[in-house]
Amino acid sequence: MPQSPHAPLLTVSPSRPVADRGPALTSPRPTPTPAPAPTPAWATADPYSSALRSGRGPLFLRRADGWLLPLDVERWCARADRVDRDVLDRCEGVVLDVGCGPGRLVAELAARGRTVLGIDVSEAAVEHTVRLGGQALRRSVFEALPGEGRWDTVLLMDGNIGIGGDPRELLERVRQLLTPGGLLIAETAPVDIDERAHVHLTDAFEATGAPFPWARLGTPALLRHARGWARAGQWTADGRRFVALRTRSASNSAEAAKSTAVISSQRARKPSGESAVADR
Repeated sequence: MPQSPHAPLLTVSPSRPVADRGPALTSPRPTPTPAPAPTPAWATADPYSSALRSGRGPLFLRRADGWLLPLDVERWCARADRVDRDVLDRCEGVVLDVGCGPGRLVAELAARGRTVLGIDVSEAAVEHTVRLGGQALRRSVFEALPGEGRWDTVLLMDGNIGIGGDPRELLERVRQLLTPGGLLIAETAPVDIDERAHVHLTDAFEATGAPFPWARLGTPALLRHARGWARAGQWTADGRRFVALRTRSASNSAEAAKSTAVISSQRARKPSGESAVADR
């Protein structure tokens, strides 16, 4: 994909590590500044940091009822695989990887010469990403971020559509980060599920820290929550499922407003035959 025509989002001084501070930016379009988000309990949990530093599990999300969801630490800590690379081929312009983990996707895009930033609330994840040659910040997606409203692509991979436990709130936050007409690529659960729960991170021996909210969404559930987004594609590869969504561009919004006005005027004359077009 061609690079964005926007001015560069990231200008980093070599005198300080990327992990220690945010990139200096050209003046972004004014956007509301989100309130600082508290660091989730799992971000400093020993099992998570230990797994990322060792590159292997076991690591699980554990619900209160004892159910365990295994996390694929070995794949996260390896190089981007064929399925990952196919996703990255679809990215447009400058890319923000939300919940970048140990940074395999950030590193792969950086190696391609793409402008990319990873964010993660885990210090171990940010350190690992920087060691791979990527740029990363220790930051929550719900905190103020560089270049808000100017990212061309946002990634929510490896189940990160579950961040915060409220998919609609997360989608709205991603919308604020993207440029009009920008692209979100999200990896969904391999089953049809729409679940919210409080979970712990555990290595199967003990859970550390307070529980935190998480969500699991299959593709149908994500599409139900994505009101106001345009579908840009969905696909399955090696058992992993993905959805691409696009924000409404300024021209699309204007056209939608015009269409609504036309439909409203027609409804006054034809009350039995017209209905508004539902958002996809």
